[in-house]
Amino acid sequence: MTRFIRLLSLLFMVALPAAALAQQPLQVDISRGNLEPVPIAIPDFIDVGGTDGRGGDIAGVIAADLVSSGLFSTIDERAFIEDIQDFNLRPRFQDWRVINADALLIGQVTRQSDGRLLVGFRLWDTRLQEQMVGLQFVTAPENWRRVAHRVADAVYERLTGEGGYFDTRVIYVSEGIGPRGEPVRRLAVMDQDGANPSFLTDRSYWSLLPNYSPSAQQITYVSFLDGQATTYVYDLESGRQEALFASGGAGLARIDPDGQSLSARFSPDGERLAVSIELQAGHDIHLFDLRLRSLRRLTEHPADDVEPSFSPDGERIVFSSSRSGGSQLYVMNANGGDVQRMSFGEGRYTAPVWSPRGDLIAFVKQHNGQFSLGVVAADGSGEERILYQGYYVDTPAWSPNGRVILFTRGDRGREGTEYEIWSVDLAGFNLRRMPINGQSSDPAWSPLIE
Repeated sequence: MTRFIRLLSLLFMVALPAAALAQQPLQVDISRGNLEPVPIAIPDFIDVGGTDGRGGDIAGVIAADLVSSGLFSTIDERAFIEDIQDFNLRPRFQDWRVINADALLIGQVTRQSDGRLLVGFRLWDTRLQEQMVGLQFVTAPENWRRVAHRVADAVYERLTGEGGYFDTRVIYVSEGIGPRGEPVRRLAVMDQDGANPSFLTDRSYWSLLPNYSPSAQQITYVSFLDGQATTYVYDLESGRQEALFASGGAGLARIDPDGQSLSARFSPDGERLAVSIELQAGHDIHLFDLRLRSLRRLTEHPADDVEPSFSPDGERIVFSSSRSGGSQLYVMNANGGDVQRMSFGEGRYTAPVWSPRGDLIAFVKQHNGQFSLGVVAADGSGEERILYQGYYVDTPAWSPNGRVILFTRGDRGREGTEYEIWSVDLAGFNLRRMPINGQSSDPAWSPLIE
């Protein structure tokens, strides 16, 4: 995906008043759970020169992003005292402190002579009366939402010390009705806040289990286009799709005539796929080299080895297996060696996914008729931590910064289980339903978009 937003410059930093030097800069400690949200004031960005009111739109998207994280609360604009009309003047900080705004975000949108938008912002610490960060972006008018997400990411990073996750997209499975009135599941994509939804596959066949490449330009998914589960690679920019495996055919890696391939995930360098393939009535983990188009078997066990996921350094792979009876989690080297069991609790452990931070593995646990979404240390130490329990849980997907997890949640409905995509933070708080019309499942969260 081509980069289309150009960062212009860091704006100047403002000197600290002497009286403020004794105070600590505003910082959000996200290592603690259930934080009291930090109050932030976000007036509409100032519109200059025919911007079609985008200043208000951009401020609205930024506010929604920050509030959705559970770390921030926005102050009602009806409480504002100062009406900021000049982006380059220092705010009257006492007017913002009296309404309990710990931070103030002001911005300006200018229509340039070439028609593009110049969007600048300044984030102020109202206690220290200090500018914390200031940036400018130039973009085509139709990309104003992406600029808003980039500003929200910059604010999040400045106040938490960790990267944001707002300028991202989510691919998911949307359930609908096929051409003959039958239920069908197809791939859809949207911005992480639910905006700009569209479909990637049509209603003539089922599509499941999408996963992003590290560059966010490709996805893998499982297609039933030919009547059996087959792994495909889909180039999001060109729309070109390719089946990776088949029982015959030039350019395809051969597998058994009735074999199926499932749930492929990219290696961190984007050059390999870890994929579970059915051979001789059992599933094993394989490594597929995308450059050489070659397939190498990593596990060889009578039990089913499925759902592989790489560690961020590409050195290890976590997967689920029934080799100990019920399904449990295992970790092995990326060459298939040194297989070690890492879950020992009661029930079935499935759907492991390595955190982008490398420290945790998310999983789904089924025990006594209850589903749980949990995390455990990637080295197997410590106790598992349950983030959500419910009627049905599946397919966890990490945010790029490893602080939020999307997952499929099923609840009893009038005509059976109804599926939606929800998110929860790493502390088990801020449970939110994704704004998707109709039933949805199988989320895949993109990396930050370049």
